[in-house]
Amino acid sequence: MPAQLISQPNPPPDPSLLPDAILDYAVKLDTRNFLSPEELAGIQHFRRAADYIAAAMIFLNDNVLLEDKLTHDHIKSRLLGHWGTCPGIVMVYAHLNRIIRKTGLDALYVVGPGHGAPAILSCLWLEDSLGTFLPEYPRDRLGLKKLISRFSVPGGFPSHINAETPGAIHEGGELGYALSVSFGAVMDNPDLVVACIVGDGEAETGPTATAWHAYKYIDPAESGAVLPILHVNGFKISERTIFGVMDDKEITSLFTGYGYQVRIVEDLSNLDNDLAASLEWALAEIKKIQQAARSGKPLVKPRWPMIVLRTPKGLSGPKVVHGEFVEGSFHSHQVPLPLAKTSDDELDSLHHWLSSYKPQELFTPEGAPVDAVLSIIPEANAKKLGQRKESYAAYTPLKTPEWQDNCVTKGSQESCMKAVGRFLREVIKKNPSTFRIFSPDELVSNKLDAVFDVTGRNFQWDIASRAQGGRVVEILSEHTCQGMLQGYTLTGRTGLFPSYEAFLGIVHTMMVQYSKFSKMAVETTWRQPCGSLNYIETSTWTRQEHNGFSHQNPSFIGAVLNLKPRFARVYLPPDANCFLSTVSHCLRAKNYVNLMVGSKQPTPVWLSPEEADQHCIAGASVWKFASVDDGIDPDVVLVGLGVEVTFEVIAAAALLRKIAPDLRVRVVNVTDLMILANTGLHPHSLTQEAFKTLFTEDRPIVFNYHGYPIELRGLLFGRPHLERVTIEGYSEEGTTTSPFDMMICNHTDRFSVAINAIRGGSQFNSKVAVDSHEKCSYLGHLRQKEKEYILENGKDHDHIFDTPVFD
Repeated sequence: MPAQLISQPNPPPDPSLLPDAILDYAVKLDTRNFLSPEELAGIQHFRRAADYIAAAMIFLNDNVLLEDKLTHDHIKSRLLGHWGTCPGIVMVYAHLNRIIRKTGLDALYVVGPGHGAPAILSCLWLEDSLGTFLPEYPRDRLGLKKLISRFSVPGGFPSHINAETPGAIHEGGELGYALSVSFGAVMDNPDLVVACIVGDGEAETGPTATAWHAYKYIDPAESGAVLPILHVNGFKISERTIFGVMDDKEITSLFTGYGYQVRIVEDLSNLDNDLAASLEWALAEIKKIQQAARSGKPLVKPRWPMIVLRTPKGLSGPKVVHGEFVEGSFHSHQVPLPLAKTSDDELDSLHHWLSSYKPQELFTPEGAPVDAVLSIIPEANAKKLGQRKESYAAYTPLKTPEWQDNCVTKGSQESCMKAVGRFLREVIKKNPSTFRIFSPDELVSNKLDAVFDVTGRNFQWDIASRAQGGRVVEILSEHTCQGMLQGYTLTGRTGLFPSYEAFLGIVHTMMVQYSKFSKMAVETTWRQPCGSLNYIETSTWTRQEHNGFSHQNPSFIGAVLNLKPRFARVYLPPDANCFLSTVSHCLRAKNYVNLMVGSKQPTPVWLSPEEADQHCIAGASVWKFASVDDGIDPDVVLVGLGVEVTFEVIAAAALLRKIAPDLRVRVVNVTDLMILANTGLHPHSLTQEAFKTLFTEDRPIVFNYHGYPIELRGLLFGRPHLERVTIEGYSEEGTTTSPFDMMICNHTDRFSVAINAIRGGSQFNSKVAVDSHEKCSYLGHLRQKEKEYILENGKDHDHIFDTPVFD
């Protein structure tokens, strides 16, 4: 049989083959008879009930309590869903319920395995959290029928967890970031424990691989704890998992090296006792670590607990179908009986499978769960996993200082990031436990280091940072920063993700998944608003003279542009004062994905605080100081979108005063990129009348854009008379060269802008047209001379970036 079709269950590890020294690393517990008979019965009843509902959700559209013999008419027309992961998710849910009910634990449950929605929805229905938020799913026969029959059909719940799922704080459509989201959620939540179940398929992803280290950024004095539960069931869709073929020695060695205490739960004959004891052990270890830290005597490099749960894939499902192993193999991954709608044999197997749970013992004739099922569910609604306030209604507005207090004098030169760093310093002072910066080891490089005047990094394994309450998390994993940011944001706080421009694309799909979650959250009436995802993109392509071509990539702008317009915001503030206004606004905004693009190098401050405020409110304005006759009746409109490319527009306007004095130029700066979208396509879109007042009705427009020109073409699509538009931007040209040569390489330099201006303006101004070719040739000559100087001297002319002077 081909390797990819191997279907035998994984053999259990043989402890006799493992060296004692290695096995000693794994935590040993005596778990026999750990649970009382009543607790054990309660857990097993809950598991049976939830497993039954989860399985029925995949198959049934009627006869949901199995009161009659199943017929083909009882089976859904399309069988969609994933059974294999459900029993493990249910098992952990049941045991968390018991502990919460017994101890009052404050917990969230983050589910990493893909498409585990049937398991979670069944548990939510049993604990009546589903009915609390969605009254159409009451805990009775009608509610149960609707839950089962409407799963994974048009208008029903999807097969993965999303914002419609009570208790969820991440989008389950993409694997890999449940663990980092969990760590973000417990930051500054000292009483919260997040139990995060990580599937062994998910554990193969890059984001998960780094997230195992995230506990090293958790200060147990100020934050809660994550309890990772690696669920090893051995298979993905049609292949074994990496962790599924690792024995206990290998798994224990790996996670012991990462710094964890490892407890392996795998005794199928004593599974519930073993898991119950392991969870209580883990929570006791967490409490020990936290108490030490909170008493002022923190443990050095505390070894946080984790659990490895080994169970067969699809546990309690069909054992063998058509001669193929199902339980314990990849055949249980999705629909174990895919022909149940048409095959009598598979229909009989389904009836036998569902009957094995004995639903008549689990539900009353009215369809409600029996008391034995309810006996382990937390009594207080606020403690139930599906009703934790942290997951849907915990937003704390940020206290932002007056951004104008950090402004600089108009006409001076300042780094946008330096100014923002000073502002963020004040934000941290005002919000000591509700604001964090998640940065991939680039904060100082990106000139935001003023925050270190009042805070430090939160790297708990570094003696210089340990137990210092640092607000900055720096880890060279964009995935982990993104996941932490999402978890921190969705549980009510506000974060910021500054990054080198070229590498934000690493988290493109994670950001998109979050946006999908946010969209559904807004459409889900019971979820309250939360803060926005805030990105600062700097160290941009325009100033990567020493890093070269590899660090030149503004594509994250396009990623945000492709989001649902309701949630996407892209800002390109042209100077430090405008950037201060923008970041202050973004940190207060709710439910958006905010991308702010700016420079870390000193650049001119064009606008006063008052002017910057008006400019940012409008999103764009005519810059009269750089225009001819204040921009009245222009021959051509020059538009800057971005710090350095706007500088080149201003420099071009000054150059044209000398080279082509008869050309009437209007200079416009756009700071809110979304205003350019056609009317009605984005909440910030300019009306056609407003667009016309800025850009005229028929005059040529020369855009100098920080991103890829094709993005701007798409954004402008639908605006009238686009044949008059010229767009220059980053065109994937670069190398290790000087800043001005980067402008030349991408045709965004002042000479190129001026050439496009003369060519456009000559269509409406005969005085310009008469010597247009001569002047354009001369400007091309000047551009070439600059390039030759750079190649010869290895640098730009000393005064090339002096602020342009207008006579």
